[in-house]
Amino acid sequence: MARPSRVSRALSQNFLADRAAAARLAAVAVPHPQAPLLLEVGAGKGALTELLAPRCRRLLAYEIDERLLPELDARFSRTPHVRVIGGDFLAARPPGTAFSVAGNVPFSRTAAIVDWCLRAPALTEATLLTQLEYARKRTGDYGRWTLLTVLSWPRYEWRLVGRVGRRGFRPVPRVDAGILRIERRRAPLLAPEALPGWRPLVELGFSGVGGSLHASLCRAHPRRRVDAGFRAAGLDRGVLVGEVAPERWLRLHEVLVA
Repeated sequence: MARPSRVSRALSQNFLADRAAAARLAAVAVPHPQAPLLLEVGAGKGALTELLAPRCRRLLAYEIDERLLPELDARFSRTPHVRVIGGDFLAARPPGTAFSVAGNVPFSRTAAIVDWCLRAPALTEATLLTQLEYARKRTGDYGRWTLLTVLSWPRYEWRLVGRVGRRGFRPVPRVDAGILRIERRRAPLLAPEALPGWRPLVELGFSGVGGSLHASLCRAHPRRRVDAGFRAAGLDRGVLVGEVAPERWLRLHEVLVA
């Protein structure tokens, strides 16, 4: 089959054409060669797949665009540890053994792919090329933190580890991209018995009920305890909820819940 002449807007396709950027992404995604199992989201034409393959013992390359599958199959037909899978990555069942995820993800599906990764019990890390704004928001690079990042912080670390200019893609998107790294912590920051109290606390704080973080928390906890928690976390009573770093949330949790 001939190579597709047009990209799919519906699939939010922007192929990574900058080989140096692809090499950086591969090195970050698999810092220790011979990773046992890697899943690639959106293999596209195989530019990143080619760089990931030598770094792992088994690679499952998912591609939803059926027009690209013949080229991918031909390109990796002599690479037995690479399996090209036609279909939606989001419909895949997560492996039961330790695995990692990497890919130049469709910008429009980033949130769903991140959610899939966070729900996979055996995921060790995910390295995703996303819109730069998304990566900066999730990692606190703007000096603000999102609900998702804070909720998952006891189990996952979020880092922005690189940037790729928009002209490194074909077609050229409207925005630059960031390399987002999500790593499962070897030892969670909270004990298992403490985790059930984490989500209600954080969700209450982000609810906006009462007009401020302090007021929101006072709806479920005595004011004197909330005041003590703010002192322990080094927070001003007028602080905006998005300005509270995850580490300070842990101090609040220690005083109010643990």
